[in-house]
Amino acid sequence: MANTSEIKNGLCLNFNNDVWKVIEFLHVKPGKGPAFVRCKLKSLTDGKVVDNTWPSSHKIDIVRVERRKYQFLYKDDMGYHFMNTETYDQTTFEEKLLANPKLLKESAEVDILFDSQKDIPLTLEMPQYIIMEITYTEPGNKGNTSSSNVMKPATTETGAEIKVPLFINIGDKVKIDSATGSYSERVKG
Repeated sequence: MANTSEIKNGLCLNFNNDVWKVIEFLHVKPGKGPAFVRCKLKSLTDGKVVDNTWPSSHKIDIVRVERRKYQFLYKDDMGYHFMNTETYDQTTFEEKLLANPKLLKESAEVDILFDSQKDIPLTLEMPQYIIMEITYTEPGNKGNTSSSNVMKPATTETGAEIKVPLFINIGDKVKIDSATGSYSERVKG
């Protein structure tokens, strides 16, 4: 058992008979009354997100996790299939448990967090940034510069739809933030 002072983003814990991951947290010390911790938690079994508040020094049950490298194989009716790059074991995740599944390319490497005591997969973490080629977007108008804040829709090689600046064209490679699914920058070369 630990207490709320150990809460941080990405921490996995047992709460209400489920395993939850801390997405956001805030230690609050009001002028009157005791301090407390406000958290946004995501269920690792059904993907539901809830807000919860604990008094400071409240006891929490931390889940020990182990990070393993997996490679994305394919998607079918059962879900998204991944293979361990060392042992060749395979595991499957439902689409609702993935943050931005449309950003997964075949053979992409991801980290899967396992409950180290029960040896069951908990959640999947994609790399922070993913490089994709734009397969469709409307052409930009001449004279638009990189300082323009106007965005237009674009489709990536995996079918994901994102917003990109006007100067991005078909065939350009862009860096996408995997957590938010948003454009980050154009990749040269």
